[in-house]
Amino acid sequence: MIKLKKQGDLIIISGTTCAGKGSVIKKLLSNHNDITLSVSYTSRPKRDSEINGIDYYFVSDSEFKEKINNGDFLEYAQVQYGAYYGTPKKEVLEQLNKGKDVILEIDVQGAMQIKKLYPETILIFIMAPSMSEVKRRIKLRGDENNEQIIARFKVAYNEINQINNYNYVVVNDDLEEAVKKVEAILISEKLRVDRIEEVSVENEEEIIHEFLMDKDFDNSKEY
Repeated sequence: MIKLKKQGDLIIISGTTCAGKGSVIKKLLSNHNDITLSVSYTSRPKRDSEINGIDYYFVSDSEFKEKINNGDFLEYAQVQYGAYYGTPKKEVLEQLNKGKDVILEIDVQGAMQIKKLYPETILIFIMAPSMSEVKRRIKLRGDENNEQIIARFKVAYNEINQINNYNYVVVNDDLEEAVKKVEAILISEKLRVDRIEEVSVENEEEIIHEFLMDKDFDNSKEY
């Protein structure tokens, strides 16, 4: 009786540094074949451990700027050290039209750009349980000096002040529980009334007639 829209959901997952959003996304992708992760473009050099087309699409500055001029990105930004990052429009829209849900792992700035263009986007913010936990996780990495850690903290505080622009916030104090919460959010979004494309209800007289003619129905009995 109810026909739901086949269009996939556009899902943005952002989070503070060391909130574990990458781990949450990885678990979601392993649990659900109908969810895909958008691969971003970047103009920064490829690291030895990275694979082109898997981690990022690596392009030159001139190629990236050409794509900007062609309107090929849903959103893009130039970050520290002059490198560009952008979300490809064509690839994302193709997946959505196929009925696939698409996750964008992007920062607050990019999320707000896309929210303006696509207000129906599901925005989820992943947080660590506390800033002291963030500090502990950064130290466990052991690859940043105090100045870099302070810079990350400043960015984190600025991002936390933006969570009111998101639809949901999930505290990642336990990975499995955090993933379950995100899954519950995605299920509830599928059940929204505004996702219904068509409701077909049979003629009232036909329903009553069919009910009365049902052999298993005896109207002489009292119930």
